[in-house]
Amino acid sequence: MNSPAQQAQLQPSLSRFARISQLLMASCLGVMAVAVFINVVLRYGFGSGVAASEELSRLLFVWMVFIGAAAAYPAGEHMAFTSLAGLLAKRPVAFGLLTAVIRLLVISASAMLAWGAWQQVVVGMGSRSVVMAYPAALLPLPAFLCAVAIGVMAVIELIQRKPLDLGHGAEVE
Repeated sequence: MNSPAQQAQLQPSLSRFARISQLLMASCLGVMAVAVFINVVLRYGFGSGVAASEELSRLLFVWMVFIGAAAAYPAGEHMAFTSLAGLLAKRPVAFGLLTAVIRLLVISASAMLAWGAWQQVVVGMGSRSVVMAYPAALLPLPAFLCAVAIGVMAVIELIQRKPLDLGHGAEVE
């Protein structure tokens, strides 16, 4: 288990990660909202639009989703088998084993996602988007970064034997 000193040491980095990811998601959402609003006004008000608006919004939406997925992991808000863990929570040996198995499954899933996303990044290096001409690798890149981030966090939790967070403040030790 983590000592209080270890937990206190991790808190600033986790809260910094949460703040940065929230800022990035809010920025993506803000830019998307402005771009779509301007495009709607131009289309319906003036009969023209900005072609880049749709492409930019799609790219930012993909980034926002994967930033959110990475931010949700340390908060215990996804990638956990909470129903089964809740049943075994009263049996410390089974629960400890289940926690390790869950973390290993998360690491495996993250590795597979990272591998597939990286292959798509490599393929996308040679092509560009139609309107904005950004490298097509920017679309699968957030999936790769998210998978790496979640995998690293799961490895750290596995090494530190961090208790499984069942979400909504129902942490079990």
